[in-house]
Amino acid sequence: MSAAIDFFTSSDSAFIKGANDDNRSLLLIRLVREGIPYKEFEKIATWSPFTNKDWAHFLNISIRTLERHKEDVKVFKQEQSEKIVSIYQLMHYGTSVFEDDTLFFNWLYVNTLTLGGVCPKDLLDTTIGIQVVRDALGRLEHGVLA
Repeated sequence: MSAAIDFFTSSDSAFIKGANDDNRSLLLIRLVREGIPYKEFEKIATWSPFTNKDWAHFLNISIRTLERHKEDVKVFKQEQSEKIVSIYQLMHYGTSVFEDDTLFFNWLYVNTLTLGGVCPKDLLDTTIGIQVVRDALGRLEHGVLA
């Protein structure tokens, strides 16, 4: 069984709950190196509030390339797979902070003062941007609003 199947089959996956950090990290590295198959990405994309245009922007590919991945049942490259995993983890963290998918997904589309008036979704095209959004969520989780 591939790492992608292990990772995305269940919201109770060891990646989300329970696995120790070393095992989680090693499995994530394997997953990213193998590349995420389109059908596994599609599960995330369907759950997420993002359009195909958003995902293409986040992954630095054209919409047509994203469509070809679906048509040809392709596996994403390592860089794209890493971004998919990072955004997936961010979405899980955000829904746990907000305790509600819809509230978190709405927050992603609101210009946020703590992010300099920028919409969190607009930062997800870079690794640094994903970390900035994660940090903002951490501040919200701990009641630090500034």
